[in-house]
Amino acid sequence: MKQRLGISILFIGLFATLGYVFATNANIRNSLFKGQTRSDLDTKTSNILIKRFDSPEGYERMPYKAQSYEIWLRNSRLKAYNTPVYLFNGDLKKNQHIHAAVLSFDVGTSDLQQCADAVMRLRAEYLFQKKAFDSISFTFTNGTKAPYSKWRNGYRAHVSGNNVTWVKKTNVDTSYAAFRKYMNTVFMYCGTYSLSKELKAVSIENIKAGDVFITGGFPGHAMIVMDVAKNKTTGKKVFMLAQSYMPAQDIHVVKNLNNAEISPWFEIPEDSTLDTPEWTFVVGDLKRF
Repeated sequence: MKQRLGISILFIGLFATLGYVFATNANIRNSLFKGQTRSDLDTKTSNILIKRFDSPEGYERMPYKAQSYEIWLRNSRLKAYNTPVYLFNGDLKKNQHIHAAVLSFDVGTSDLQQCADAVMRLRAEYLFQKKAFDSISFTFTNGTKAPYSKWRNGYRAHVSGNNVTWVKKTNVDTSYAAFRKYMNTVFMYCGTYSLSKELKAVSIENIKAGDVFITGGFPGHAMIVMDVAKNKTTGKKVFMLAQSYMPAQDIHVVKNLNNAEISPWFEIPEDSTLDTPEWTFVVGDLKRF
């Protein structure tokens, strides 16, 4: 079971294939990216998100700065076409009909990397690869800061009731294995409630890759925007979403079950309600690191 630090007590969180949808209009899936040849764009064999999924006809992916988080997400590595979603214990996720692709990141062997955890994992992985170690920091549910710099320097979180202190326990460890242990601690004591307080609200019209739809609560849910495209004529935007869920499971790109023609892309909803396969958000739930 996954532990969460509460507002006043330490409590245990009790809430804890691939069916790629082809569009009826072949141009949606087969139109080319700028500068690509048709052989470059293989929606079945490519293990890079930007090559696996073209933008809908008439749309172009948003321009982002080189080496940015947005570009990093857009170029996320995917598992092989038609890979199912697995739970942390090796079992199959019961609903294998809602995902369009599975990201290559491991889920771990404990029921820890759930929804908000997947969002934090992706953000931290990007910063770790960028060597921006001092920028990796999250906040436990009780409000205690958990910077990776402390963990990297040998400090560990000592939890007593609702109190957390950082105690020097070991030598400096800059390895990726130590980073993953840090992230497991973050997963244990952070969640949608704490993450929603860390993030800043953003207007849906300004949506970009890396933004997060999040409902903070016990339980709540969080999904990360993996990519955004814009209609060249109307200026209308569409976006792609990824999630983990409960119990902990592979991070996966979800289908748009309400619009098969553009799936796995989603349009900005006209009624302010965003329906995803396993959760319903409102556009005001969009936030940013």
